Amino acid sequence: MSDTEFSSVIMEIRAGTGGDEAALFAGDLFNMYSKYAQTQDWRQKILDTKKTELDGIREIVFELNGKNVYSKMRREGGVHRVQRTPKTEKMGRIHTSTASVAVLLKPKKTEMEINPRDLRIDIFKSSGAGGQNVNKRETAIRITHLPTKIVVSSQTERNQLRNRENAMAILQARLLEKKQTEEAQAIGGNRKAQIGSAMRAEKIRTYNFPQNRLTDHRIKKSWHNLEEIMQGKLDKVLSTLEKSNI
Repeated sequence: MSDTEFSSVIMEIRAGTGGDEAALFAGDLFNMYSKYAQTQDWRQKILDTKKTELDGIREIVFELNGKNVYSKMRREGGVHRVQRTPKTEKMGRIHTSTASVAVLLKPKKTEMEINPRDLRIDIFKSSGAGGQNVNKRETAIRITHLPTKIVVSSQTERNQLRNRENAMAILQARLLEKKQTEEAQAIGGNRKAQIGSAMRAEKIRTYNFPQNRLTDHRIKKSWHNLEEIMQGKLDKVLSTLEKSNI
């Protein structure tokens, strides 16, 4: 699908194995993509986020909108692994942690219509790191799509209506992903067409900080400027992936 059809993606980053260090790494990935988005003049909007007490991110969902967003970001989905000495490590040992990234197409308004009767909408108070209450008003939204049991939420805004709009955007993107995956499987599509949940379980990349090296396992290629890459300089990596036609 081309960027002439889709000008927005919704990205989800979740901490995986590794406890606090995994959450810190998830935050680093979000900062990397945010800085790259700035270089591309893309617009970014955070739809939902759950932080930790150490300023890490358990989960963050955000939208990127602009030119060539999908063609550049669509290969970022999968498990990202980091090898480094965490800030919380007192003995100087290198730890291995993971975070998962999902890249979802944001459907057009007419492309993914949802029957309101299929939704259960719950309203609750926003919470901060560690579950602490940061908003006395009930403005956070949780939406359950009853036919598929998909649950989404948003609590980034202080306005209930905006949180509902954010949650609906996430739900529509996940339903579109589910629909496309089922269609590809039904027609026996090749592996490249399988853009669904299976891709999220696949380890695609290792960030090795002691050796200042980024390795993409799908194309078996490494770059030795990891610190610069983490600052959003992703052009060489993404262009190489695009040429590899994976």
